[in-house]
Amino acid sequence: MEIFKSMEVYDYEQLVFCQDKNSGLKAIIAIHDTTLGPALGGTRMWTYETEEEAIIDALRLARGMTYKNAAAGLNLGGGKTVIIGDPRIDKNPEMFRAFGRYVQGLNGRYITAEDVGTTEEDMDLIHMETDFVTGVSAETSGSSGNPSPVTAYGVYRGIKAAALEAFGDDSLEGKTVAVQGVGNVAYALCEYLHKEGAKLVVTDINKAAANRAVEAFDAKAVDPNDIYDVDCDIYAPCALGATINDDTIPRLKAKVVAGSANNQLKTTEHGDILYEKGIVYAPDYVINAGGVINVADELNGYNQARAMKKVETIYDSLRKVFEISKRDNIPTYLAADRMAEERIESVRKSRGQFLLNGHHTLSRR
Repeated sequence: MEIFKSMEVYDYEQLVFCQDKNSGLKAIIAIHDTTLGPALGGTRMWTYETEEEAIIDALRLARGMTYKNAAAGLNLGGGKTVIIGDPRIDKNPEMFRAFGRYVQGLNGRYITAEDVGTTEEDMDLIHMETDFVTGVSAETSGSSGNPSPVTAYGVYRGIKAAALEAFGDDSLEGKTVAVQGVGNVAYALCEYLHKEGAKLVVTDINKAAANRAVEAFDAKAVDPNDIYDVDCDIYAPCALGATINDDTIPRLKAKVVAGSANNQLKTTEHGDILYEKGIVYAPDYVINAGGVINVADELNGYNQARAMKKVETIYDSLRKVFEISKRDNIPTYLAADRMAEERIESVRKSRGQFLLNGHHTLSRR
């Protein structure tokens, strides 16, 4: 792998390799773009087959965070960390403390958070060595706690924006919403939808999770493979990625696709197909940004009311995505990218890479 050549393709700023023999730490920090501010992105621990696979994943995820943070209106850039190892057997406290020291050494250019394979407890260990970490436990000063209800609220607001685009009215009363997956975020989302009078059809590979929604929200449960055939107004993918694909699109009866799952489109071509069919698609990294908005608020000393007010603007962000889609005659997934790029470019004219100085401090400690 030609690392610098790979970095040039999407103009990455920095790739940092972190090794600690005593703890077994092998980590890669990728910083994509800090035009808007310090790079914020989680730490993923995964059993990569090769070091090259880990590098590619870190680069891909870091660039995704640049777009997510920019589209969310945050003054933050994009970065990501991958730790090579099995999170079930390779973790130890010394590993995360060592990693925290590497994060501290970047002097605020990168701020980490929880991701796949890491936990709130791991963030607490990192926090012992650096302030440049979010998503620490609720007992820690300035922390935001469980982000699921906040993420769900953002998805709810996004669904309303998509409904306005598709139906000319953002009211969800009487609308049928097919919710695929009823985990923590989706359960909280169902509560918001139920309160507004939406009719819910749910599914989950965990039948107990689906039954919980049936009992609480008068939902109807269907088998996982049947959710795509439901006669509904809105399809809300809230579990696995890539559920918008060649097999499912012909089966969808919804006018809106809007949910909390990541990577909902199997390929960009499937976003093109939704656009051609006139189905309103709320790009995943825009509608599910409530979580990153929530943890980003920790950087100012967490205030839930302020965080929720910021999460409400997901509605406005999606309205802008739909406007760009119509303005430029492009699918909404491309419009979301364009919105993020336009924001970054407007700031790039006045400043470049982020460096911590007297005007940029973290208030927690």
